Amino acid sequence: MLKSRVLIEILLGGYSQVVRIVHISDCYAPRLGGIETQVRALAMRQVAQGHDVHVITATPSPSVRNGTELLDGVHVHRVTARMPADLPVHPRVVKEVRAALGAGGVAAGADAVHVHGGVVSPFAYPAAKVARGLGLPTVITIHGVWGGVFSPLAKFADSVTAWRSWGVALTAVSDAAADPIRRIVGPGVPVTLVPNGIDVEQWRVQPVAGDPRELRLVAVMRLAPRKRAVPLVDMAQRAARQLPSGHRIRLVVVGNGPLESRVRRAIDTSLTNCSVDLVGRLTPDAVRSTLASSDGFVAPALLESFGIAALEARTAGLPVLAYASTGIASFVRDGVEGLLATSDDQMVANIARLAIDAEVRVQIADHNRTTEPIESWPNVLDMVQQAYARAAQLA
Repeated sequence: MLKSRVLIEILLGGYSQVVRIVHISDCYAPRLGGIETQVRALAMRQVAQGHDVHVITATPSPSVRNGTELLDGVHVHRVTARMPADLPVHPRVVKEVRAALGAGGVAAGADAVHVHGGVVSPFAYPAAKVARGLGLPTVITIHGVWGGVFSPLAKFADSVTAWRSWGVALTAVSDAAADPIRRIVGPGVPVTLVPNGIDVEQWRVQPVAGDPRELRLVAVMRLAPRKRAVPLVDMAQRAARQLPSGHRIRLVVVGNGPLESRVRRAIDTSLTNCSVDLVGRLTPDAVRSTLASSDGFVAPALLESFGIAALEARTAGLPVLAYASTGIASFVRDGVEGLLATSDDQMVANIARLAIDAEVRVQIADHNRTTEPIESWPNVLDMVQQAYARAAQLA
């Protein structure tokens, strides 16, 4: 491990020397989800910078349940226990992580430990305490929204793990994810932003023109209760009933999930100016093609810590319709990158407005196509470096 002062100079200077980085996450590839996808993308880009990158996870792979494999140039250390559905839970997480990070361990000598957690992370959060107990510079990034029913859980976690006194650098992917933590740890403990990153060039598309009287609206989501696909169908149909004669809405929902049959039952086939197409899960290339043939993106979830699909759509040039209380508001400003609602009624009004007001639709789309989001990977990597430097100062 590099001395903290030297490490700070290296990090603030842009990684001019090789740094050993260890990410700790409950979930990792081959699982597909928001946290694991982002951790993998970050680790791969740090490898591309020439660094020695490791991941410790409770997620098995088809070839390795307990052990190490090299994936995308990343040393992935899998520490798993036999659990139903391979849940990322390990009864000896403290012992196993200490063995991995400590002297002689597979990930020993870390210059920075980066812990990634959601609302509930039974593997990652205890591992953060282990890292600090070993004197390692440690960053915790919160990827979930600790609010509502999860507030008592967050307070309990704070009382047990004493984040205030650990000396970790606390970060979150958005203000929506950061604010509940800020209220818990108090004003004396900064919680900075390290958003999810996006490959801007990958999500730039060539728009395909459509009928100006038809709003081609797209949503990319899992058909699960938290994502609110059924209310989305209802809101699109309510908006269609407000449109003047000759205007219509076509909603395309990308994704699958347990509520598919309920979503289909919610579709009112008697509406002549509103259609809803459920196209299932698509490949990234097919998602890009769908975005290119759309006029707007809608995100109906109320508990959204970040919203990577919305960022992809915004990068592709689409106006984004979302809620002001979610993490999407970190990269979508009302009237600039999209339209933000504070209620379902306002979301209905925003959908209708986007369908009728071609000038607003074009203005927002032009801005999104010509303005790169700050969440581009080069910017995010700089923010990560700053977080590591702060962790080194605290260590």
